[in-house]
Amino acid sequence: MPPQPGPYSGLPSYPAGPPGTPFRPGLPGVPFAPNGQPLASFGDRLLAVLIDGLVLGAASLVVMVPAMILMFAVVTPDLTATTPDGTYTEPDPISDILLPLLALEAGLLLLIFAMSYVYQVELMLKTGQTVGKRVMKLRIVPLDPTTALDRRMAAKRWAAQQVGGSIIPGFSYVDGLWQLWDKPWQQCLHDKFARTVVVKVSG
Repeated sequence: MPPQPGPYSGLPSYPAGPPGTPFRPGLPGVPFAPNGQPLASFGDRLLAVLIDGLVLGAASLVVMVPAMILMFAVVTPDLTATTPDGTYTEPDPISDILLPLLALEAGLLLLIFAMSYVYQVELMLKTGQTVGKRVMKLRIVPLDPTTALDRRMAAKRWAAQQVGGSIIPGFSYVDGLWQLWDKPWQQCLHDKFARTVVVKVSG
């Protein structure tokens, strides 16, 4: 008796994937980094940035408020100075007001950059996470899965994001939105500059 056709005979067959293609469990359509972890979504990354902004803003206020109080304590006596005979002297608008304000602004700007570097590079380096990324369960990893995140990569990310955003008008918006159309790794421009990606982790 000739062999009978099976119940699924006549249905089209589908070719197997290329040899060595790894199976990546997860939700359909979720993109993965080269190391096999799911890439972070735009919403998660945006929330992490907002949280980090609050952390840095609070830390900056701790320094800026005493600095402002000190500046006014130094400048105010010059605004109400009197001569030995008791007459009021008009303050010099350049040396008594403008220069102290410019010096304070420059000092605070340098301090904010330094705090940002320490937070975004030194404190992030060990785990690949800032406070915001830890809350959102995200991690920065190298694009090349055979390498480890190092200070050079972290510093390049920070420089592209912070320095570039401070010098080039509109760069911060383009940088942050770039991940929406970047394929296949959903990188921001500062990720591309440092050759990193941001992934979703379990904890």
